[in-house]
Amino acid sequence: MAKLKVAGTWGGIIEVELENWTLNMLREEIAKRSGLDPESIKLICAGKILKDDGGDATKTLTQLGIKENSKILSSREAAPEEGKSIMAEEERSRRLSRVKAAATALSKRHADGSLPIEDYNIELEDQGGHKVQFGTETDQSAAMMGLMLHTKAKNLIEMEMFSDAVEVLAMAEESFLLCDPKILELVDNIPMMELDIVWCYFLLRDLKCLSDAGVRLERARKGLERAHGKDLSRVRLLQVGQSPELALYLRLELLEGVVAYHTGQYDKALNALKSAHAKFLQLQIPDETLSLVMGMGFHEKDAKRALRLNNQDIPSSIDFLIEEKAKRAQKREDNLQRQKEIHEQKKYGVTPMNKAVDMQMLDRLVSIGYARDLAAESLRRNENDFQKALDTLTNPEVNSKIQAYIESRKRKRQEQQVGVAIDELVSMGFERGRATIALEAGGNREDIIQRLLSEANAASSTNIGGVESSVGAQGNTSNAIDGGAEQDTEMKDETTDEIENQGSTSSDGGEEERDAEIEDEIAKEIGQVDALSAYDINLDREIEAINEYLCMLDPSQQEKVVEKE
Repeated sequence: MAKLKVAGTWGGIIEVELENWTLNMLREEIAKRSGLDPESIKLICAGKILKDDGGDATKTLTQLGIKENSKILSSREAAPEEGKSIMAEEERSRRLSRVKAAATALSKRHADGSLPIEDYNIELEDQGGHKVQFGTETDQSAAMMGLMLHTKAKNLIEMEMFSDAVEVLAMAEESFLLCDPKILELVDNIPMMELDIVWCYFLLRDLKCLSDAGVRLERARKGLERAHGKDLSRVRLLQVGQSPELALYLRLELLEGVVAYHTGQYDKALNALKSAHAKFLQLQIPDETLSLVMGMGFHEKDAKRALRLNNQDIPSSIDFLIEEKAKRAQKREDNLQRQKEIHEQKKYGVTPMNKAVDMQMLDRLVSIGYARDLAAESLRRNENDFQKALDTLTNPEVNSKIQAYIESRKRKRQEQQVGVAIDELVSMGFERGRATIALEAGGNREDIIQRLLSEANAASSTNIGGVESSVGAQGNTSNAIDGGAEQDTEMKDETTDEIENQGSTSSDGGEEERDAEIEDEIAKEIGQVDALSAYDINLDREIEAINEYLCMLDPSQQEKVVEKE
């Protein structure tokens, strides 16, 4: 008997008969010891893969060149189905990484004021629909990222991709926890996120997470109480008497009942589920009531939402729908205005620290009486420091230099538009001063050249005292060239500035690669969210679960439970 040293899926010494054993016999023996399927095992000896085809299957181990004390490497070869599963998992992991990277990039640009190729107007609102003000860039960036990831996770839940949703929710939780806790107390995103995580556990039927689910539900209840106030007093005040939170608390009580049931707390489970069931009854909308609101020209989904939020009061629901329509119109108008501001900001470039020009500071300087482009350039050079920008503008010498720079930039843009530069006109024999004037007069390339030729012909036809005129012209050209040297220097500086202004918004100054597909996806999802979206829950799954667990806890409830809508 010969001994072979095996490593890989199983490690140890195997005794074989080299003259009698085949490759299949060796594979089956290793598979038996490693507990794997023989077909999933690949054997390698001396750097060569031992294959069953090509006659190797019938050859003895001796014929295959295997000797006493040969080293055999055993590795697991994935089955086709398993290979597909591995590829799908790798693709899933890559996509989740892209989601996190895109959310990070978007939140960073919003926090530091830098400008992407296209911008998105993303804000965090409290329960009253008011924008939350952040203390620091870190708070703003972290909250923005948490908000975007939480929204992404909710869309994954709607698509029934619950495992992915849990991972994205974990990313969101990590981001939110970087914020100042005092800021997060103003919003209910954290407790809602806790609730969404447990909801995913439930939909995945993951009983391993029971203990974590219980802890998260406790935090969710405390967080909602802090954000909504004792007995919902704060949310009532903010929502002017509306009841947006009822469906949210229904889900909370359902999950509390499920966790209590699986931990043997049957009385607690029954009470929680009965309370959730009572809330479900409150949320039922009679068909005639729904028809009346829809008869006013509103869609079924909007009408149902309004009635639920307004305790089925028809006049209040109609007022709510009209107000929401006005809010959406105002939001569209605000977004258009913001896009105009972004376009204007891009025109001014970015500061040395890659920040956009602060439009509020700009408006303040313009209100004092300074020209808009002059004030913007002063802010850009001074990192949006209002006082420093004002000091710059009140300094006649510096003010003059900035104006000269702005004029040179305008000329350069004009040159780019007409496709001809002053230096090119000078190289054709035209005086620099006349070329500059002709260029500023406007027109296309042919118009400018024709205008200069006409002026040259007119000058030659009135040539009196030619020598002196020639000398004078030469002197003027010389002066223009001297002045042009300064202009060229300004133009070079301006070109350098433009290159810097158009550069990356990344902190290391390198080109930042954007994932436009995922960023657009996140931005679109965020755009569909409003202050009440989180409360607008479809209750089909909830009522199914309430019925299921009530029947298990109290069979007498079986005839009493209400079927889903």
